[in-house]
Amino acid sequence: MNLVRRRAGGALLAVLLLVLAGCGDAEDRLADTVRGFADALGRGDAAAAAALTSDSAGATATLTDLFSSLGNEVGFDVPTVSREENSARFTLAATWKFGPEKANEWTYTTEGTATEKDGDWVVDWNPATVAPGLDAGPLSYTNLAPQPAARVLDRTGGELLTQHIVTVVDLAPGADVNAVAALLNPIAPTITAQSLAEDLAEAAGKPVTAITLREEDLAPIQEPLSALANVTLRPQTRLLATDRALTSPTLAGLGELWQQRTDAATGWAVLAETPAGAKHVGGQDASPVGDIASTLDIGMQLAAEAALAPLTTPAALVAIQPSTGNLLVVAQNAPADAQGAIALTGLYPPGSTFKTVTVSAALQAGQVTPDSIVGCPGTENIEGRQIPNDDNFELGDVPLHTAFAKSCNTTMGRLAVGLPADGLTKAAAQLGLGIDYVAPGMTTVTGSVPVADTPALRVEEGIGQGKVTASPFGMALVAATLARGSVPAPAIVEGAPGVSDTTPEPLPPSVDEQVRAMMRETITGGTATQLQDIPDMLGKTGTAEYVNSQADEQRAHGWFVGIRGDLALAVFVGDAGSSGPAVDAAGGFLRAIS
Repeated sequence: MNLVRRRAGGALLAVLLLVLAGCGDAEDRLADTVRGFADALGRGDAAAAAALTSDSAGATATLTDLFSSLGNEVGFDVPTVSREENSARFTLAATWKFGPEKANEWTYTTEGTATEKDGDWVVDWNPATVAPGLDAGPLSYTNLAPQPAARVLDRTGGELLTQHIVTVVDLAPGADVNAVAALLNPIAPTITAQSLAEDLAEAAGKPVTAITLREEDLAPIQEPLSALANVTLRPQTRLLATDRALTSPTLAGLGELWQQRTDAATGWAVLAETPAGAKHVGGQDASPVGDIASTLDIGMQLAAEAALAPLTTPAALVAIQPSTGNLLVVAQNAPADAQGAIALTGLYPPGSTFKTVTVSAALQAGQVTPDSIVGCPGTENIEGRQIPNDDNFELGDVPLHTAFAKSCNTTMGRLAVGLPADGLTKAAAQLGLGIDYVAPGMTTVTGSVPVADTPALRVEEGIGQGKVTASPFGMALVAATLARGSVPAPAIVEGAPGVSDTTPEPLPPSVDEQVRAMMRETITGGTATQLQDIPDMLGKTGTAEYVNSQADEQRAHGWFVGIRGDLALAVFVGDAGSSGPAVDAAGGFLRAIS
C-alpha cells in the first residue's frame, strides 16, 4: 500500500508540474506576442505588426497608411498584460513626435485584447488599439496657426506687414512660354518668352517658378493662365508689405521675427478623417500671439524711397529718433537693393562726415576750442601724405568752426596727427561708431575705426579715409548721439532696444553742443547751404574717395549726416562723385515730411 500510494502521489505531482509548465509557456507566448506587436509598431514596421494580428491584410493596409501619414518617430510600451483562460487584455502606452526638432509629442494609452488559438496568441485587430480615432478613419498631422495672425505695425499703428494669399505660378516643360509671357509681362516687364524658355532650359526638365502673384494681380488673368497646359497655380499664405511700394531691407528682419513668434505660438493637431469630417483626437491649441509694433514710420519711409528713387547708383537713407533710438526710416533705391541691405550693413569710407568724430576727439584732447585759429591751406603734406582740400580751396587761418563748416581736410588731418593712437577709436565709440548691437528684428553693423598707430594713418583716418569704414546706419547713429548727448540703444521693435557688445565711455559734457554748433554753421555758411530753407537744420557733408578696382581709377562716394529736432539721419550715395546728390536727397526727404 505504501508503495502504491507513493507511486500514485508521484504521478499526481508529475501531472501538476506538467499543467504548471503549460501555463508558463502560455504566459510567455502571450507576452512575446504583445511585446512583439508593440516593438514592430515602434519600428514603424507595418507588416511585422500586422502579422501578429487576427487580420493581417486589413492591419497592414491601415498601419502602412498610418506610418506614411504620421511618420515613424514613435515608441510603444506595454504597461500591463492580464490573461483570462484563452483571452487576454493589455494596455499600450505610445508617444509620437512631430514638428521641428520633433518637439511636439502626442502621448496616449490604449487597451487591446488577444486570443489564444491552437496554442498561439494573436492580437485581436482593432485600429483603436494602435491609436485613438484610428477606428474612425485615417489619421493626419497638421499645424494650427495662431488666429488671428499677428501683424507687423508701424509706429502709428498702421499695417506694415500682413498675411496675404499669393499664388505661385509654376511652369513645367512643354508650357507655351509665348502665351504665359503675354499674360505675365504687363505685370512683370522682365518676364518674356525668352526669359521663361531660358529658365526652363536651365532647370533641365524640372518645373520652374515664373512669378508669385498677389490676389489683385492674379484675378484678371487667372482663368486664361490656369487653362494653359503645363502651368500650375499654387496658392500660398505669405507675409507681405501692405503697401507694395515699401521695399525697406528691414522688412526681411521683421518678417523673420514674425515667423519666430508665430512658430513659437503655433499649435498642432492629429485628426481622424471620418465620413462626417475631421475629428480632433490629439494635439495642442495655438497660443495667442500679439502684433509686432515696429518703430518704422510708413509715411517717412515712402518719402525717403521717393527721394532716393531718381538716383542711378546705390543709395540709402537711415533716420533715427535720438530721444529713443528708434529707427524711423531704413530706405534704399533699386540699385542698392540689388547689392543687399547696404543701409544696415554696407561698409564704406565715411569721408568728411567722420570729421564729427575727429573734431570731437580734438576738443576732448584739449588741442582746440571751436574758436581756436587753425590753418586751412589748399593742400599740405602731413606725415608723408599729401592732403588736398576739395578743388584745393584754401581759407588761410580761420576759427575751427569755420574750417569744419567749410570741410577743410588739411585742418582735420593736422588735428588728427596730434591725437593718441586710439584717440579716434575712442571718440568714435563715444558716438556709437565701431560698436555692434543685437536687437530683435534687425541685423546691423556700425563700422570700424582701427587704432591708428602711425601718424600717417591718423592723418587718413582723421578725414574719414584709410582704414575707417561706416555703414549708413552707423553714421545715422553718430548723428543721433550728437543730438542726444549719449548713444541711444537702436531699436526696430518698440520696447526692444539693441544690446551693445561693448560699453563706451560717455561723451563729455558740452562736446555734443560744440559739434552741433559747427554742424549748424555747415548749413548756414558751409558746404550744405542748399538746406538753409529747412528750419533748425544741422549737418555735415562728406566725399569719400575709393579705388574702383574694375576700372583701376579713383572715384568718390557722397555722404550727408544731419539733425533736425528729434530726427537724425544719414544719406549715402555710392559713386556719386561728390556730396551733392546725398544733400539733395536729404533735402527732398526732409521737405516732404515737414
